[in-house]
Parts: sequence; C-alpha cells; structure tokens
Amino acid sequence: MSKQRVLVPIADGSEDIESATIIDVLRRAELEVTVASVMPEGRLEITAARGIRMVADAHIEQCQGQTFDLIALPGGAKGAENLRDSELLIEMLREQRDSGRWFAAICASPAVVFASHGLEQGFATTGHPNFTEQLSDHRNQRVVVDRNCITSQGPGTALEFSLQLVESLLGREARDRVAAPMVL
Repeated sequence: MSKQRVLVPIADGSEDIESATIIDVLRRAELEVTVASVMPEGRLEITAARGIRMVADAHIEQCQGQTFDLIALPGGAKGAENLRDSELLIEMLREQRDSGRWFAAICASPAVVFASHGLEQGFATTGHPNFTEQLSDHRNQRVVVDRNCITSQGPGTALEFSLQLVESLLGREARDRVAAPMVL
C-alpha cells in the first residue's frame, strides 16, 4: 500500500510553530509530506512570521494536477493572506473539499483562507479568536473535525491539531504511536 500524501503550503508570514509542527508530526507518522511555497516566481525559501527561514520541497505550481489525501494550512495572519491570494491553492482546496478528501487549517487560515473563498460554508470550524467572527459556523473548541474539514485555534493547539490530522488519516493507533515518544 502506498503512503498517504499530504500537501502543506507555506508562504512568507506563515506561523513558525504551526508550520514546523504540522510538517514534523506528519513526517513522524511516515506520511509523504510535500511542503510547497506559494510565493511568486517559483521562490522556495520563505521567511516565517517570527523570522525562521524555511525552504519548501516544491513550488505550488509543481503540485498542480496531483492528488493529496490531505491539504493542511498553517496560519499566521500574513502567511494566511499569502495563501489566500494563491489562485492555484484555492482551486486545489475547492477540489479537495468537493471530492471529500481532507482539508485543514489552523489559526488565521480558517477565516482568512477558507472563509474568504467560501470553503468553510456548511462546515463547523474554529480558528484564532481574533478571526472567528468571519467563520460562518464557529465553535469555541481547540480542534474541530466536521466531515472532511479539520480546523484549530493557533500555535498553542498546533500539536493537538497535527495529531488529529494523523488520526483522521491513519487512525487512533497511529496517533498514539506518534504521540508516545513525544512524552505528551
């Protein structure tokens, strides 16, 4: 059986903790993770919200036409704006949602990316408290799973969110196997 594939789009201003945690936890679960920059001109290096520089595996254009089991967005206000403005990413997210495959976002991204494009319509969601008024069906919970949509609140919930991504893709046993060595 082939590994499940995950796309983690990043951009200048993406939240450092969320980006690193999502990527790290999903790779610990032995998922095939592609980190893709949405920055212009094929630029792979981004500067995250707190100044950490990250180099993506690919540019979003190289991911076009590929199928992913999950697309998971980190937050960070500026990063979410950059993700929101990627027409290709939005097209991929619509396809992901409509096909019933997993799509997820944390922090500002549920509101700034999903709500800006109507992607969260019909789904219960959560997000960073500074952005929840933009969500159509906001729940005040750390992580919300509604059918194929997973959302979370912010940097402090990044580990819980990432473990939920693992559980949604691979089951509770895989989540527990990944969490145990982290001494949670």
